[in-house]
Amino acid sequence: MSPRTLFLSRLIGLYGIVAALSMLSRGPGIADTVTLLLRDAPLMFIVGVITLAAGLAMVLAHNVWSGGAPAVIVTVISWLTLIKGSLFFILTPEAEAAFFMKGLRYHELFNLYAAISLAIGVYLTYSGFRKSSRS
Repeated sequence: MSPRTLFLSRLIGLYGIVAALSMLSRGPGIADTVTLLLRDAPLMFIVGVITLAAGLAMVLAHNVWSGGAPAVIVTVISWLTLIKGSLFFILTPEAEAAFFMKGLRYHELFNLYAAISLAIGVYLTYSGFRKSSRS
């Protein structure tokens, strides 16, 4: 794995683990916080700026579609982050709330989203740290 893939696997993986554990430990309170966040247009603009910048940085630094599962997962997450940041700029606050809360059924599937984040986080973290120890 390239040094960028190792770094981003570790970064995204550890972030995913911490986010999932926070979601699972705080439960529905996180879902309520996200609902309130989506209703705050100025704050969503700031979140959009940060998310778009992170997505662009990751896509420009790591647009790798071969080289194993960790590399492809990092690239897919990079593109999804870029798309999410773009949606925060394109959609109105009402459309954002409808898309994320109703379209993705965030409240209903909250535990599933946390489990997916945890699984991907553990896999990327393990892959990122395991590869460097054998180098």
